[in-house]
Amino acid sequence: MSVARAASDALHARVRRFALESLERKTPGESFAELALAIAEHQRAHNPVLARLWGQRSLRFEDIPAVPADAFRLGRVACFDAAEDVARFQTSGTTGGAGVHCFRTLDTYRQLSVVWGRHQLLPAASARCTVLGLAAPFEPERRSSLGFMMQEFMREFDGRALAGDGPFDPLEPGRWLLAPGALDREALRRGAERAARHGEPVLLLATSFALSWLLDALAGERLALPPGSRVMQTGGFKGHARSLDDAALADALCEALQLQRADLIGEYGMTELSSQLYDGGFAQGLAGQSPPGQSVFLEPPWLRVTPVDPISLLPVADGEPGLACFTDLANVDSSLRILTQDLVRRVGTGVVLLGRRPGASLRGCSLVAEALADAR
Repeated sequence: MSVARAASDALHARVRRFALESLERKTPGESFAELALAIAEHQRAHNPVLARLWGQRSLRFEDIPAVPADAFRLGRVACFDAAEDVARFQTSGTTGGAGVHCFRTLDTYRQLSVVWGRHQLLPAASARCTVLGLAAPFEPERRSSLGFMMQEFMREFDGRALAGDGPFDPLEPGRWLLAPGALDREALRRGAERAARHGEPVLLLATSFALSWLLDALAGERLALPPGSRVMQTGGFKGHARSLDDAALADALCEALQLQRADLIGEYGMTELSSQLYDGGFAQGLAGQSPPGQSVFLEPPWLRVTPVDPISLLPVADGEPGLACFTDLANVDSSLRILTQDLVRRVGTGVVLLGRRPGASLRGCSLVAEALADAR
């Protein structure tokens, strides 16, 4: 095993240990900043792009540079060779071409997404539910980070055959409800009936556009999910012709599926990140902290979101809007700190999403492009 791979494996283990200790409310053996600096130094040592951007200066936690998310569509952002790739997750490519986030191991991504998803989506840590995906099946080429996460939720939160007593099969008919040009409404009905027979809820994993499509397919009919069921709603309508107001969509879904508003849980993730945020405002008693009509999204202990000024890239005053700068400890082998065009504002213990910043590319994209060109 190479020195770089051994160092990466050790960092992954430290991140997983930090994450689990934090969720169990234990005092971690090291601080967030200490672990972030160790990852940053590893990335500088093994990623020629970051080495060029950072130089040889000593790094403090607050000085770790942020790589614009656009870097992932300009070239390879990784601390290992392409021959070691086990997954190449792709962005949608609707704004300037597809980006690719390469992974040498999916162990950390899998474990942390599952433990945080369980914490935010299930009514009890030990709960079992029928998990269905209002999405297309996860493909073997491993191009969709969302599809991978949905499949792992199916495996970990359900883990049984939908029909009969056979072993879990992630591609079993009726598990994924979308196919090209078709939505399987009857499979959702069968899944709800199966959950009711087992006395358990349904966890429906869906994009906003797919949910609007489901409402069209139901055409005013109700398809009641069992008590305690929840919907994980992710993504918007980018790249699609149709859009619905978020509040109108939520009201229509609650009526059609016989759910409460608190049962609709928003998820925010990006291909360039390895961690996710969830709309925890209702579940965590934070709804009163957010402006009317906006939700508070909670980051896990191993992720920090800092709103920064679009010109200086320095943190804005508390409560002011700024560009979302993510420090994701789970991004061991790519870039620890990611700068996006999404506007956010910190509210209490979470962030409110304010949409995309219009206008020019982020400062730093040209430097990244130059560094990627020189690294080839």
